[in-house]
Order: sequence, then structure tokens, then C-alpha cells
Amino acid sequence: MRFKLLLLLLVSQCSILLAQTNNPGAITGKVIDKNSKQPLPYVNVSVLEEGKIITGGITQENGNFSIKNLALKKYTVEVQFIGFKKVTQEVTLSESNKSVNLNTIAIEEEAVQLAGVEIVKERSTIEQKIDRKVVNVGKDLIASGNTASEIMNNIPTVSVDPQTKELSLRGNSNVRVLIDGKPSNIDAAQLLQQIPSSSIKQIELITNPSAKYNPEGMSGIINIILHKNSQDGFNGSINSGVTFGVTPKVNSALNLNYKVGKVNFYTNYGFNHGQNENNGYINSFRPLFENRQEFGGSNLNTSHLVKLGMDYYINEKNSLSFYTNQNIVNGGGTGFTNIDYTGALLRDSRQTSDSDTENYTQTYDLAYKHDFDKKGETLDFQANFSNTESPENSDYWFNQENPTSTRFTNNDIKRETDYLQINLDYVNPLSETVKLEIGAETRLQKITNYFDETISEPSESYNRQGNSNFEFTRNIHSFYTNIGKQWKKWSVQAGVRLEQYEIEGDFQNVVTSSTPSENINDQSTIEDDIFAIYPSLFFNYKASDKDSFNFNFSRRVDRPSIGQISPIREWTTPLVESRGNPSLEPQFTNSFEVNYTRTTKIGSITTGVFYRQINDEIGRIIYKNPDNINQDIISYDNFDDNNAIGAEVSANLKLATWWSVNASSDAYFRTVRGTVQNANTQEQERAEADVVIFNARVNNNFVATKKLRFNLFAMYRGKDLGLQFERKPMYRMDIGSTYTVLKGKGSITARFNDVFETMHFAFDGNIPYRQVGAFYWESQTFYIGFNYMFGGGKNSAMQRKQRDQNETQGSGGLL
Repeated sequence: MRFKLLLLLLVSQCSILLAQTNNPGAITGKVIDKNSKQPLPYVNVSVLEEGKIITGGITQENGNFSIKNLALKKYTVEVQFIGFKKVTQEVTLSESNKSVNLNTIAIEEEAVQLAGVEIVKERSTIEQKIDRKVVNVGKDLIASGNTASEIMNNIPTVSVDPQTKELSLRGNSNVRVLIDGKPSNIDAAQLLQQIPSSSIKQIELITNPSAKYNPEGMSGIINIILHKNSQDGFNGSINSGVTFGVTPKVNSALNLNYKVGKVNFYTNYGFNHGQNENNGYINSFRPLFENRQEFGGSNLNTSHLVKLGMDYYINEKNSLSFYTNQNIVNGGGTGFTNIDYTGALLRDSRQTSDSDTENYTQTYDLAYKHDFDKKGETLDFQANFSNTESPENSDYWFNQENPTSTRFTNNDIKRETDYLQINLDYVNPLSETVKLEIGAETRLQKITNYFDETISEPSESYNRQGNSNFEFTRNIHSFYTNIGKQWKKWSVQAGVRLEQYEIEGDFQNVVTSSTPSENINDQSTIEDDIFAIYPSLFFNYKASDKDSFNFNFSRRVDRPSIGQISPIREWTTPLVESRGNPSLEPQFTNSFEVNYTRTTKIGSITTGVFYRQINDEIGRIIYKNPDNINQDIISYDNFDDNNAIGAEVSANLKLATWWSVNASSDAYFRTVRGTVQNANTQEQERAEADVVIFNARVNNNFVATKKLRFNLFAMYRGKDLGLQFERKPMYRMDIGSTYTVLKGKGSITARFNDVFETMHFAFDGNIPYRQVGAFYWESQTFYIGFNYMFGGGKNSAMQRKQRDQNETQGSGGLL
């Protein structure tokens, strides 16, 4: 046996030596960037014989390559790399020249890559993929606004509330915002105002997310993909502007990037400062209590948002990224509410308020990515931790006539949130037509609210001290799997997500009063433990290059927010107070969609319908404050099941060489349910109303010259019917222009919003009694801004490769 083993080893060794003897040839060399003279790693070097590749290799970190064991023949050597021109050389190996050194091979970038930034298309395009709609942002959208918040109103089915800046998708504000596929712990309204529009590459509208994404948000996900910076050396951009309304407001952002070797450093700084004014009125025709409420306020806010990060490209297969966000917001404001009664009982009152608020959020994110040898097989790990502290101190002065009374109230609120999220995602293309995705996620959240209230009435020698504490923890553990298959004109993706949802909350309320009967010492606990399954299914049929059909289904959940479940008071006026409901349950939704996209010579048109079946719908409830019979409390409750159906049409058209249009319209049909007070019995009753909502918008872009373009935007938001009132239609028109300067590296933007000053909120209602009112804010504004990109350098090989392979992963960008 030993003899046979020795004989086998001897024969093998002889075969290897013979092979090396028969193929003694070798080709060596070094590849560098022609312009920077720097060595290029991971460049493909192929050896061809009669047009067919017989062997090859890649360059090392220092740009060197060596290809051995070649027969003594004539070959063609090709040096090829993404973004560079291919270089070809003829090589002949012979007995007298067995080893050929090609010395230094300098390759040159393609002309399209010579610019310092990525090429931006003139016109935005819309692409329907199997599980999302992708808006490729062009110069027309960039010109329509200087920040992400401003251009969102030009995206089909997306709306931005002009006062609160809150995003909504298909008429629903319960939407999640991701940046490069990652969640952000910064408030979405503030975050979008910090991102320059020129930094946005794509906007993905995921109205029915697959099992890969966590299922929160009934209306879906908006994923903003930013341009990835893969340039060597130092470069960056600055974006600054001033908005003139009642008072001027400034918004600035500075983005810096430095790439050296395998490491990419970046930092972003955003600054917002300004004072916002608002006012309004409500006329109430309640029998014996007819009154007119006039209110208004002024808020001065300053915010600083800093991001520091680093990408470390270990090698071609592994990369590591880390960043931290530091967000500081300081605010303060004054407000007033005047109530004048005209009925038999005159109780005119005046309330003024003064508040100071702070918000400090710190986020730390670590990500690791590994590419396996198989193309497309990847493993991603991400850990994200954030801490938010948001104290608030408010003073209220309340004066009432008949009977005359004066009350002073101080509210001292402390809020703190700790949040940890860990993700692990694995992708494996099982074949050219089949792809498997699996992953796991853990989210741990702890929220603490402390509320101290002091009330004094000097004339009555009355004092009341209240202290409320609410501690809440929410832990979610999930696992998902997706599998996709393509064949001919069809593609399908099916998935399922399993989630374990656990919450626990403790509430304590202690009141000490000069009136002993008002003393309170209450304590309560809430707990919940839910296991849920969230399936998803997607079909796509590409009938031709011009026609594409898509059908999808997914199950979603809307979990109550801390504001919806916290029993601590959120805000108050003499007649109304808002607080949460600790017993609120999650709301589940089954969502179905059908979409059709038609591509023509002048652009694309997409139509779609959707249906949502909602279980345990969360809605508003109104009831009398047991501690104040003159005040109502607005809270939340779970109602019966509900249904919603809608249709939408969007078009992206180039009507002429100088004129392009983005237009969309949508209609929603749903039933609104809630609790209202019966005007006759004064009892609370459940009620419902059928609602039809219609919205439309059109964004026109006109190219005057190569440097000058104009923008004309108009939108209409139809009336909305609630249980208590009808919201009147809202509409506006904006005009703007952008002029390119400094050889294309800079641009000046000017925009006049709400030209005819028609944008405001107005309502008219009859339940439980007649009320009409309106709210006004600084809708008519003029903006002037400047954007400049500086620095240079060439695109780094490995970062470009990773950027092109997966647009939605990796950091190295803004926020």
C-alpha cells in the first residue's frame, strides 16, 4: 500500500514538472493610471489565442501582474478595467524569448469619466422594477428645489406638508424614509432639508415593500440613493441659500471627501436657522358658547447636523465603513390663543406661552461587506446605535373673564430614547435566473418620558404639582427570506418575514394639590407579545420593450408610536388637549397593487391601482377631560376593519427639445372611522364617512440655453372629508430658474413659491356643532441659492466597482 502511494506521488510530481517544462512561457508587467501615474489594483489582464481567452489574471495592489505556464506561441494581451479604455498588445513567446515583460502599461479613463462628478441626465426618468418604482433624478428635478424636501413634491404620489414638512405617500403620512437603504434616527422632515438636491441620484418609491424590509408603514418606503464619491484626492461641494418670507431663513450644507489609498474619509455639515410665523382662527357656533378663537405663534430654530465617516476597502472582497451623526437643534417660541365668546355666557380668555426646546441625537453606525468568489454572492453586516435627548420647558399664562381668574402653568419635560439595530443580510445567485436572499434583524428601543407640571392661581391661593413618568421598551426580532426567479418575459419574487414583537411600559402619575380631593397616585403597566408573519409576492411581465405589467402583494403593520401610546400630555389649549392611549394595538394591512408602464418615443406613462384591507384601524377619538369639563381630550383608539382603494397615473414626457414635463394625478377612496360627540345627548358615538380624495401636480422644465433653464410647478390637493369637518382644497404655483456658472461646477437658483398666495388650510364642519376655520403660514417665499463643487481626482477602481454593483448599499455619502 505504501509503495502504491509513493508511486502515485512520484507520478504526480513528474506530471507537474513535465507540464512546467512544456509550458515555460510567462508574461509580466505593471498597470498604472495614465493621468495620475498611480498603480491600479484588480485590473483584468486576459491572454487570448486566435480571439479566444485561454488564461489571465488580475493586478496586485502595486499594479503588477504575472501570468505563467504559457506555451511558446503568439498571443494577444488585453488590459481591461471598468471606466478605462481597453489596451491591446501582441506578444510572441519563443525559445529565445520565453519571458516577456510588458513593463509599464498606462491606461486612460473613458471620456465620460473625466469629469469631477457623475454625469447627470438632462431629464428625469421613471423605471418600473419588480418591487419598486425608480425615479432617476435629472437636472430638471434638481432645478425645481435646492434640497431633498423641496424636490419631493415633484415626485409622483409623494407630498410634503408645506407647514410641517411631513412626507406622505399616496395620501398617507405613515411612510418610512431610508437613505441608501439604511434607516436614519433623525427626523425625516429635518433630514430632507439638509440633503442638497444635487446629491441625489435616485429616489425609489417602494409602495409595497418585500419581506426584506421591516413591515412598518402602511403606505410604504421612500429610499433616497445618493451619488457615491469614488474619487481619489480631495473634493467636495458647498450649498447655501436664503429664503425670504416674513423673516429671512438660511440653509447651508458643506460636503468634504478625501480619498487616499484604501481609505476614504468624508464629513458633512448642515446648518439651518430661521424664524417661522403662523396664525389662524376658528369660529365655533356651539349653542350658548359661540366663540371665535384666534391663535398664532413664532418659532426660532437653529440646527446643526454633522456627519463624520470613513470607508476602508480592505481588499477587493472586503470593505468596512463607520460613521457618526451628531444632530443638535435649539428652538424657542412664543404663542397666543384668544377666545372671545358671543353667547349668553361670556368667558373671554387669553393664553400666552413661551417655550424652549432642545434636541440632541447622536448616531453611530458600523457596516461590513464581504463579496464571495461567486459573482453577486454577498454578506452584509450592520450595527446602528443612537441616543436622543429632547428636553422642553414651557410657561403658560391664562387669564379668563366672568369669572375672573388667572392661572400660571409650567411644564418641564424630559425625553430620552436609546435605539439599537443590528442587521445581517446574505445574497446568493443560485443560477443566472434564480436569486436567494436571507437575513435577520434585531431592534431594541427604550424610551423614557418625564413630565413635571406646576399650576398656580394666585387669586385663589391654589397650587397643584403633578409628576408623570412613562418608561417604555420595544424589542423586535425578525428573520426573512426572499427567492426570485426569471424566465423569458416573466419574473417572480416570493418572500416571508417572521417577527417577534415585545413591548413593556410603566406609567406613574402623582399629583399633589392644595385641594386634597385632587391628590392622585396612580400606576399602570402595559405589556404585549406578538408573533406575526408577513408574506410578500411580486410578478412582473415585460410584454415588450415598451410594455411592462406588475402585480404585487404584501402584509404591513402600523405599530403605535410613542406619542400615540404615551398617556403624558403632548400639547394643550384652553379647550383641547392631546394625549396618547396606552392600550392601543397595532394596525395590520394587506396591500395589493397592479401597475402598467408604457414607454413611448417622448417618455413613459405609468398607471396603477391599489387596494388595502386594514385590520384594527387606528383612528382619532375625542372625549371630555374628567378633570376639566370645559376641555376635550384628543387621543387614539382601535376601530373596526377598513378598506381603501386608489388609482394613479404618472407621466414623464419630453414634449420638445426645450420642454419636458413630469405630471401625475391620483384618486383615493376610503372610509374614515372615529368617535364624535353627539350635539344633543353630549355622548360619544362612533361614526364613519366615505371619502374621495383627488390630487394632481405638473412640473414643467424649459431649457432656454445650455446654462439657463426655467421651472414652472403647479399642484392641487382636493378636498378631504373627515368625521367632524371638510378640509377645503389646497393649491399653489411656483416658478424658478437655474443658471450654471464656473464651467459647470456652480449653479445659481432662484425660486418664487406660492406666487398667488393661495396655499393655506381651511375647513368647514358641522359635528358636533358648526365650526369654520383656517390656518396660515409663510407659504409665499422667495429663495436664492448657490451650489459649487470643487476639488478633483480620478475615480478609484474598487470604490467604483462596488458603487456600480450595488447602488443602495455602502456609505461614503451624505447622511
